[in-house]
Amino acid sequence: MKQLEIIMIPVADQQKAKEFYLKIGFELIMEAPSEHGEMWIQLGLPNSDVTISLAKFHGIIIETEDIAAKMEELKAKDIKVENMHETPWGKFAWLKDLDGNSLCLHQK
Repeated sequence: MKQLEIIMIPVADQQKAKEFYLKIGFELIMEAPSEHGEMWIQLGLPNSDVTISLAKFHGIIIETEDIAAKMEELKAKDIKVENMHETPWGKFAWLKDLDGNSLCLHQK
């Protein structure tokens, strides 16, 4: 795994949450319709590679250079990884930790 990329924060109202984060110093990186039926709102702090996404569910997105190899490595350690999905934004594969927290591998 290369680095933490996006921390998904569950919010009740995306627009109000976006206003709050903008007020405290975050900058809007992207706002676009997502395939989940809501908006993808991504914000970041100046000069930081890690961003946040305001969503209906939590998750941590981790960048990896070779998602297929990382998936095989995790499966060999008896870690269940969902099937990889290819999108215009890259390849994604979700997994959960022992407490049900969502993690997502992302290859750009």
